[in-house]
Amino acid sequence: MLLALLQLLQTSATLYLPTLNAEIIDNGVVNGDTGYILSHGSVMLATTVAQVVCNVGAVFYGARTASAFGRDVRGAIFDRVQSFSAREVSHFGAPTLITRTTNDVQQVQTLVLMSFTLMASAPIMCVGGVVMALGQDVPLSGVLLAVVPVLAIAVSLIVRRLRPLFRAMQKRLDTVNRVLREQITGNRVIRAFVRERYEKERFHGASDELTQASLGTGRMLALMFPLVMTVVNLSSVAVVWFGSHRVDSGGMEIGQLTAFLAYLMQIVMAVMMATFMFIMVPRAEVCAERIEEVMDTESSVTPPTAPVHRLRSHGHLEVRAAGFRYPGAEEPVLKGVSLVAQPGETTAVIGSTGSGKSTLLGLVPRLFDATEGAVLVGGTDVRDVDPALLAKTVGLVPQKPYLFSGTVATNLRYGNPDASDDELWHALEVAQARDFVEKLDGGLNSPIAQGGTNVSGGQRQRLAIARTLVQRPEIYLFDDSFSALDYATDAALRAALSAETAQATVVIVAQRVSTIREADRIIVLDEGRVVGTGRHHELMTDNETYREIVLSQLTEAEAA
Repeated sequence: MLLALLQLLQTSATLYLPTLNAEIIDNGVVNGDTGYILSHGSVMLATTVAQVVCNVGAVFYGARTASAFGRDVRGAIFDRVQSFSAREVSHFGAPTLITRTTNDVQQVQTLVLMSFTLMASAPIMCVGGVVMALGQDVPLSGVLLAVVPVLAIAVSLIVRRLRPLFRAMQKRLDTVNRVLREQITGNRVIRAFVRERYEKERFHGASDELTQASLGTGRMLALMFPLVMTVVNLSSVAVVWFGSHRVDSGGMEIGQLTAFLAYLMQIVMAVMMATFMFIMVPRAEVCAERIEEVMDTESSVTPPTAPVHRLRSHGHLEVRAAGFRYPGAEEPVLKGVSLVAQPGETTAVIGSTGSGKSTLLGLVPRLFDATEGAVLVGGTDVRDVDPALLAKTVGLVPQKPYLFSGTVATNLRYGNPDASDDELWHALEVAQARDFVEKLDGGLNSPIAQGGTNVSGGQRQRLAIARTLVQRPEIYLFDDSFSALDYATDAALRAALSAETAQATVVIVAQRVSTIREADRIIVLDEGRVVGTGRHHELMTDNETYREIVLSQLTEAEAA
């Protein structure tokens, strides 16, 4: 309301100034009345000051409101994306989600700002200018009847062509972000294979496509402004031409002609402001549609309507005939998988690449939900457990451990912000990471780069394991979390873990047979199905799939 009032006051003051100027010319300058000039000049000066103050206030409050709007939209998108499961994230892709949260919101925010500052005053300026121009001279106002429709038609035709061009620009901006993200993340791989030239050409290709789309919009914009200015200049010439005849015949005063020209420019400026808005509307509309697409996407992992806040038992994990199929996939990843894991036991899952091991583990913390069957934690379906309780009960060390930018301590406290330094050092000792952390300059306060790129793969895995140990969950899920460790470190870590997790439920997914051969129960997966369950020596005798996996890594004597 305050913003609208300030815009109304500043626009009214702007419209009143040409009339004051006309009165000073006709009644003061022509008659040589200095007193009239000074008195009306003071009024004109006061009106100008009021117009400036109201304009500054309108811009200030408009910018403040638009910034708050952008902040709220970004927050809403972030919250929505955080609720997405792995399925929705992979559907959109990280690059386009980043673009929609940053650039798309910025475009909409800019449109909101311009709406508060330009669009709010443009209609008042246009209508008020026409009324004030009619008050100066009605016959001469016929020029306006020709100017305004021509401008409106020209602008609408150009804006109609801009919308598909802006949509192409945003999509190609997504592509540039995707390529750049891949090249930054995979920098080591690029250098290892000496593919710098290829990646450079790939980036230039994506950049050139964005450039071509930008040039297309630029050509349309370059056509718009000369067209508008041509109409403006021709209308000014027409006003001066016909107005001079009106002054010569005594039909109007010189001051009135000056005021009419000023009102014509104000009307044209209002149309140009609206034109500028129309230029921004197509791109902002495309961005708003992309934002709305994210906001309208519901997560496949929905929070329970009546969440369970207390489990009936502790550490008990059961998978009942669980199946999982990605949307549109011909075959399910998991088919009728069942297993039971108890506290104090270690359950291992092994299988060939693509057999669904990581997908199975992802069902427990609800990275995605089973499309068939059920997963139960503490005797309760995970879909009914309060998300905070589930996160506290289940600790997952993913196959690709990710560390956040910060320090060793901030990463370790990610699952338990209240953990003491002694608890952190203990977790590092169990994870066989204490030695290398102590050698770092800052110890627990040593910096960690985004993604943990300033530490080795094995160190990253050990820090991720320590982070889960600090959390102290009832169920530990290790998704091939020892693959980057040497055999000695692997053995030492497993020995330390067995003592640390003696009262907890442990599920290990591994490719290395030596990591899981001592497990209490081994689940063998093949193409998404359980094809064997038992201990190492039992499966070596009875299960051909397991035997093939073992003998591909060990000799017959070592396997025995």
